[in-house]
Amino acid sequence: MNKRSLNSWEARRGERGGSRIKFLIVLLVIGLTAYAGYLYLPVQFDAMRFKDLMQHDADVAATQGYPITWVTDQLKKSLSEYNIPANAIITPSQQDNRMSVRVQYTRPIEFFGYTYKYEFDETARSTAFLTVK
Repeated sequence: MNKRSLNSWEARRGERGGSRIKFLIVLLVIGLTAYAGYLYLPVQFDAMRFKDLMQHDADVAATQGYPITWVTDQLKKSLSEYNIPANAIITPSQQDNRMSVRVQYTRPIEFFGYTYKYEFDETARSTAFLTVK
Protein backbone atom coordinates (compact mmCIF):
# COMPACT_ATOMS: atom_id res chain seq x y z
CA MET A 1 0.00 0.00 0.00
CA ASN A 2 1.23 3.41 -0.71
CA LYS A 3 1.27 6.20 1.84
CA ARG A 4 -1.61 8.08 0.26
CA SER A 5 -4.09 5.19 0.45
CA LEU A 6 -2.98 4.43 4.02
CA ASN A 7 -3.77 8.01 5.09
CA SER A 8 -7.16 7.83 3.36
CA TRP A 9 -7.98 4.59 5.14
CA GLU A 10 -6.93 6.01 8.53
CA ALA A 11 -9.02 9.15 7.99
CA ARG A 12 -12.17 7.12 7.22
CA ARG A 13 -11.77 4.64 10.07
CA GLY A 14 -14.51 6.29 12.21
CA GLU A 15 -17.07 6.18 9.39
CA ARG A 16 -17.68 2.46 9.53
CA GLY A 17 -21.29 1.39 10.15
CA GLY A 18 -22.84 4.69 9.09
CA SER A 19 -24.79 3.17 6.25
CA ARG A 20 -26.05 0.33 8.44
CA ILE A 21 -27.58 2.72 10.93
CA LYS A 22 -29.22 4.76 8.15
CA PHE A 23 -30.58 1.55 6.62
CA LEU A 24 -32.03 0.45 9.96
CA ILE A 25 -33.64 3.86 10.51
CA VAL A 26 -35.19 3.80 7.03
CA LEU A 27 -36.34 0.21 7.60
CA LEU A 28 -37.89 1.22 10.93
CA VAL A 29 -39.74 4.17 9.36
CA ILE A 30 -41.05 1.98 6.53
CA GLY A 31 -42.12 -0.68 9.02
CA LEU A 32 -43.95 1.79 11.24
CA THR A 33 -45.70 3.31 8.21
CA ALA A 34 -46.76 -0.13 6.99
CA TYR A 35 -48.07 -1.04 10.46
CA ALA A 36 -50.02 2.22 10.70
CA GLY A 37 -51.54 1.46 7.30
CA TYR A 38 -52.34 -2.06 8.47
CA LEU A 39 -54.33 -0.58 11.37
CA TYR A 40 -55.95 2.33 9.50
CA LEU A 41 -56.91 0.87 6.11
CA PRO A 42 -59.46 -1.68 7.41
CA VAL A 43 -61.22 1.08 9.35
CA GLN A 44 -61.31 3.29 6.26
CA PHE A 45 -62.51 0.39 4.11
CA ASP A 46 -65.37 -0.40 6.53
CA ALA A 47 -66.37 3.27 6.53
CA MET A 48 -66.39 3.37 2.72
CA ARG A 49 -68.56 0.24 2.52
CA PHE A 50 -70.93 1.61 5.17
CA LYS A 51 -71.28 4.86 3.26
CA ASP A 52 -72.30 2.85 0.18
CA LEU A 53 -74.88 1.02 2.32
CA MET A 54 -76.22 4.36 3.58
CA GLN A 55 -76.66 5.56 0.00
CA HIS A 56 -78.36 2.31 -1.01
CA ASP A 57 -80.78 2.40 1.91
CA ALA A 58 -81.63 6.06 1.30
CA ASP A 59 -82.34 5.32 -2.38
CA VAL A 60 -84.47 2.26 -1.57
CA ALA A 61 -86.48 4.15 1.07
CA ALA A 62 -87.15 6.98 -1.38
CA THR A 63 -88.19 4.73 -4.28
CA GLN A 64 -90.33 2.35 -2.23
CA GLY A 65 -91.93 5.05 -0.08
CA TYR A 66 -90.73 3.53 3.19
CA PRO A 67 -91.01 5.59 6.39
CA ILE A 68 -87.97 7.35 7.84
CA THR A 69 -87.63 4.77 10.61
CA TRP A 70 -87.00 2.01 8.05
CA VAL A 71 -83.63 3.51 7.12
CA THR A 72 -82.60 3.72 10.77
CA ASP A 73 -83.64 0.11 11.41
CA GLN A 74 -81.75 -1.18 8.36
CA LEU A 75 -78.56 0.66 9.30
CA LYS A 76 -78.73 -0.43 12.94
CA LYS A 77 -78.98 -4.06 11.81
CA SER A 78 -75.75 -3.64 9.82
CA LEU A 79 -73.60 -1.91 12.44
CA SER A 80 -71.79 -5.02 13.64
CA GLU A 81 -71.19 -6.28 10.08
CA TYR A 82 -69.24 -3.10 9.27
CA ASN A 83 -67.50 -2.87 12.68
CA ILE A 84 -69.35 0.34 13.55
CA PRO A 85 -69.70 1.17 17.26
CA ALA A 86 -73.17 0.55 18.71
CA ASN A 87 -73.33 4.16 19.93
CA ALA A 88 -73.36 5.56 16.37
CA ILE A 89 -75.78 8.44 15.92
CA ILE A 90 -78.15 7.83 12.99
CA THR A 91 -80.28 10.81 11.95
CA PRO A 92 -82.70 10.25 9.07
CA SER A 93 -84.71 13.06 7.49
CA GLN A 94 -87.04 13.63 4.56
CA GLN A 95 -87.19 16.79 2.46
CA ASP A 96 -88.87 17.41 -0.89
CA ASN A 97 -89.58 13.68 -1.40
CA ARG A 98 -85.89 12.91 -0.91
CA MET A 99 -84.60 10.76 1.89
CA SER A 100 -81.35 11.58 3.65
CA VAL A 101 -79.54 9.91 6.48
CA ARG A 102 -76.61 11.18 8.53
CA VAL A 103 -74.40 8.85 10.55
CA GLN A 104 -71.80 9.96 13.07
CA TYR A 105 -69.43 7.88 15.15
CA THR A 106 -65.89 7.80 16.47
CA ARG A 107 -63.75 4.68 16.25
CA PRO A 108 -60.46 4.48 18.18
CA ILE A 109 -57.33 3.10 16.50
CA GLU A 110 -54.55 2.24 18.96
CA PHE A 111 -50.95 2.57 17.83
CA PHE A 112 -48.06 2.07 20.29
CA GLY A 113 -49.42 4.12 23.17
CA TYR A 114 -51.20 6.64 20.92
CA THR A 115 -54.91 6.37 20.20
CA TYR A 116 -56.14 7.97 16.98
CA LYS A 117 -59.85 8.75 16.93
CA TYR A 118 -61.28 8.09 13.48
CA GLU A 119 -64.23 10.48 13.04
CA PHE A 120 -67.00 9.40 10.66
CA ASP A 121 -69.64 12.03 9.80
CA GLU A 122 -71.33 11.35 6.48
CA THR A 123 -74.69 12.17 4.95
CA ALA A 124 -76.29 10.17 2.15
CA ARG A 125 -79.16 11.68 0.14
CA SER A 126 -81.36 9.78 -2.25
CA THR A 127 -81.12 10.87 -5.84
CA ALA A 128 -83.87 13.17 -7.10
CA PHE A 129 -84.94 11.08 -10.11
CA LEU A 130 -85.69 8.01 -7.95
CA THR A 131 -88.30 9.65 -5.73
CA VAL A 132 -91.93 8.56 -5.67
CA LYS A 133 -94.32 11.34 -6.71
